[in-house]
Amino acid sequence: MGLFQVAIVWGIGIALAIHLTASLSGAHLNPAVTLAMAAFGGFEKRLVPGYLLIQLVAAFTAAAVLPLLFGSALQTFETTHGLIRGEPGSEASAMIYGEFFPNPGGKALDQVTRESLPLWRACLVEMTGTAILLVAICGLTDESNKGHSPVLTAAGIGLTVTILISLLAPLTQGAFNPARDLGPRVFSSLAGWKSLPFTFNGQGWWLVYILGPMLGGMIGAAAHRYLLAPAYRRASAPAEA
Repeated sequence: MGLFQVAIVWGIGIALAIHLTASLSGAHLNPAVTLAMAAFGGFEKRLVPGYLLIQLVAAFTAAAVLPLLFGSALQTFETTHGLIRGEPGSEASAMIYGEFFPNPGGKALDQVTRESLPLWRACLVEMTGTAILLVAICGLTDESNKGHSPVLTAAGIGLTVTILISLLAPLTQGAFNPARDLGPRVFSSLAGWKSLPFTFNGQGWWLVYILGPMLGGMIGAAAHRYLLAPAYRRASAPAEA
């Protein structure tokens, strides 16, 4: 499966999830979205802890289903490539759960490859991607935006995710979602990879995939609130006689 196929499947999946949950919870599938909306979008702060907990539990549960569906294929891949879970090189198979940088692409990462994407740049990638995602989410859901269309909102957000994954996943696997990374990362640690998911990239597991998206989400939501939202309101205001 090529990168765009992966990206479009993610995009369609997110669009469907938004359609299914928007009227129930506001379709908060991502802690970076929840925190950004609480800070800049009027989301009730008292609800934040519960949302974050459910997002993390849901991501962990989804990861726990993967071995039931693809366990045999994963074992075949590991046997074929001589991978032992938890040992150097097993990041090539652990990547089906949590993210690693540079994107392993199903291969073990040598030192030269690892040095091609320094920690600060990996953080910037995830931060930038999440900021763009929040700008899109806020803009597409802003009722003062004349281009706002409830029918197309979910599709627009899904396409944004598709574009971001297509562009940035070759660098960091394109998480843009702390729960989507942390839940499966914890599961992989329990499923045989031991400490590798939390040590392979050093502090990068949380700086890149937890802190980066959270900061990026705040930046994107702030950009909408202070730059785009006022422009939308001015554009939609009736012209003076």
